[in-house]
Amino acid sequence: MSLGLHIIGVSGTNGSGKDTIGHLLAAHHNYWFISVTDVLRDECRKRGLPVERQHLRDISAEWRRDHGYGVLVDKAIDTFNALSDKERYAGVVMASLRNPHEADRVHELGGTVLWSDADPQVRYNRIQANAMYRGRAGEDNKTFEQFLAEEEAEMHTPKGGDEATLDMASTKERCDVFVKNDSGDMDEFEADLLEALGIKQ
Repeated sequence: MSLGLHIIGVSGTNGSGKDTIGHLLAAHHNYWFISVTDVLRDECRKRGLPVERQHLRDISAEWRRDHGYGVLVDKAIDTFNALSDKERYAGVVMASLRNPHEADRVHELGGTVLWSDADPQVRYNRIQANAMYRGRAGEDNKTFEQFLAEEEAEMHTPKGGDEATLDMASTKERCDVFVKNDSGDMDEFEADLLEALGIKQ
């Protein structure tokens, strides 16, 4: 099944620039960007829960069990399809995919799945520096050790867990293209991104 437009699903490690990828493609290449993590944050607030990674994980797993493993991708596409001016966009970019079935769903829709990564210390420093700007001071107020532990919890389905939980390692295995975002040079990163995705500048 294809929607006739370019769909890009973005996955990767925390602080590796997944939202930055979405914003770059939206600002410079006429893509419509949605953060499915922001959809989960909104649901946290609706339920009166603090926006913490464990609550985000719990809600995403609940939705996958209740509505299908590709539910976050489908919610993103439904939101796009509701736009009155959707015809003007070159494609849709969504971040952040954290379950392998979400990558599968993007592939079913004819899309591409990208993995973004960077050195862990670089990523941690980036998150801390941008926490206030992104409105996530509480959510991102972690030590480096806590940051690494939370990431490890999201990389693999826990022993005894089910397919609805996060499994970023298996998601990575389904990715089509890979980019590194260590340098902090946005022009260089954008050029690498476009080359990886085959998008003409």
